[in-house]
Amino acid sequence: MTGKTAAAIASLFIALGSFGCLAFYEIGIETPIQAKFDVSSFQRVLVVGFLAGGSKGIDPNTETARLLRSQLRTKQDMKVIDSDAISLVTEVDRRRQAAGGVPMAGGTAVASGTPTASGVPSASDEPKIKDEKDLQSYDSIFADVDYWKKLGEEYQGPLIVTGSVLFTEVQKSGMVSHPREYIDSLGHQQVEEVREFSDRKGYALAPKFIFIDGRTGAQLYSESFREETYYPSSQNMPALSSYFELMDKVLPSFLSALSTQKIKGTRILLK
Repeated sequence: MTGKTAAAIASLFIALGSFGCLAFYEIGIETPIQAKFDVSSFQRVLVVGFLAGGSKGIDPNTETARLLRSQLRTKQDMKVIDSDAISLVTEVDRRRQAAGGVPMAGGTAVASGTPTASGVPSASDEPKIKDEKDLQSYDSIFADVDYWKKLGEEYQGPLIVTGSVLFTEVQKSGMVSHPREYIDSLGHQQVEEVREFSDRKGYALAPKFIFIDGRTGAQLYSESFREETYYPSSQNMPALSSYFELMDKVLPSFLSALSTQKIKGTRILLK
């Protein structure tokens, strides 16, 4: 609402009120936002696990599965199945080994028996998935209808929640604004905005949520997000704290995919 419009409405209220025959009432209202796809045929939901990677500071697979289960228990009507989070990275690596290769390392396939510099294959301490390129080498598992159908049969055909989660460290340099207090010539305290060059570091969260019909193995809906947060380079922010800070921004959209949400507001009535 523009300033001119607000002023016009206020003038109208004053004019009408001068007649002494009108009263104004503020009432609360709720506006429903429909779920993004139909889940009415499911009584149970299974948060399986995720293709996860990025920072070594946390395990995005376990943390995301645990957090989503907790949210789903309080925000929708389906029963949440208790189960350990499956490592989809491990599942894909197992398939590659069975096919005669060895697990991917940094997105590059290594032939079976290929020695490293020390003469024998060795596992890296780094996450298997470090960026989007690595992720693409694993995400074909989401198209495996038979795998998801078989998994769904083990839990009597629930709605399956899976996807990918990248939680990475990021850096950024540039001009930033911040308030600065000073005392003016009259001795009064003042605040002004100043701009200065700053090196900042932080984290980026890029989850993709995929919803699968556990009865058929078919995908029903998917949605991707990306959030970032930055801190002064001198500030030591725990990875887990930043993860939860970023997930708080994503959770409302995740939950709205499954159930009808309500936005609260107010309206003015004349009587």
